[in-house]
Amino acid sequence: MIIDDKLLDSLQQQARASERKRVHLDLRNNADEDSQRMLNVMEPGTIVPIHRHVDTIETVVILRGKMDEIYYDADGKETQRIHLDASKGCYGLQIPMGQYHSVEALTPCTIIEIKAGKYDPVKTEDFLKL
Repeated sequence: MIIDDKLLDSLQQQARASERKRVHLDLRNNADEDSQRMLNVMEPGTIVPIHRHVDTIETVVILRGKMDEIYYDADGKETQRIHLDASKGCYGLQIPMGQYHSVEALTPCTIIEIKAGKYDPVKTEDFLKL
């Protein structure tokens, strides 16, 4: 697979048409791999629930657009906002293990997300209930 404008444009069209205003493309070879790698394409207005990963850090790298990664405390209070914009030289971050976080897409944007371990939403993600 080549990650180029043709692929990203196609995914952006799918995200735009999606009710959730986002779409992802799994980059793993198969579901049994002990990792999580994906392209996540988001439109402004998409809702990413506040969550954390209790067993791994998460690496986020922006390829297109502008977004804020938002950190929260356990009560749901915003504690930090990190602006990602490749055109301004801020390409990504590593989210600490256990850190509650969410995303705000400021423009149509595409990121690569990388985490250790198999995807298991019950075990690896803890959604903050407000």
